[in-house]
Amino acid sequence: MKIALPRAWMAALACAVLAGAAWADDGFAPYGRAQAERVATPVLNTVWDVNYADPQGLSALYSFLLHTRRETRGKVVVVTHGPELRAFAIENYEKYQGVVDPLAELAAEGVEFRMCGQALRAAGFEPQDMHGFITVVPVGFAELALWQSRGYQYMNPIPLNVRDVRQLERERS
Repeated sequence: MKIALPRAWMAALACAVLAGAAWADDGFAPYGRAQAERVATPVLNTVWDVNYADPQGLSALYSFLLHTRRETRGKVVVVTHGPELRAFAIENYEKYQGVVDPLAELAAEGVEFRMCGQALRAAGFEPQDMHGFITVVPVGFAELALWQSRGYQYMNPIPLNVRDVRQLERERS
């Protein structure tokens, strides 16, 4: 199978081959090097769409919230509507204390946590089964739409680990 490369890539490849450069060589940069830019983010309110298969993903959510709040400095609403909701059940506190306590601290600082009532009931819970910093709302998706209609910026924090991905690429070559 023949692969067509853009002309700029072909030119860069030709230059690299003629110059004896290797792809991993620090000198090869066919499009130059990225520049780091530090621009102040305006104050932004955010609404977070949380739906994790594994409640341990809430640890990543905590990190996302913590770091993003520093930049956006606005109000924050978290809407949870997936299997992670079991971590917020009082009966599961001992098992999930390590992920729930940091989120409860954020709630004490003003982050609002809202939970889909339909998902909650489908999972076999009632509102009174959840910790007190949770507000149960009728429908999670409608709650997301509501906050977006109020000007909140939609955030979809998928907890994928990027730690050491550079090393993965080096191992593959």
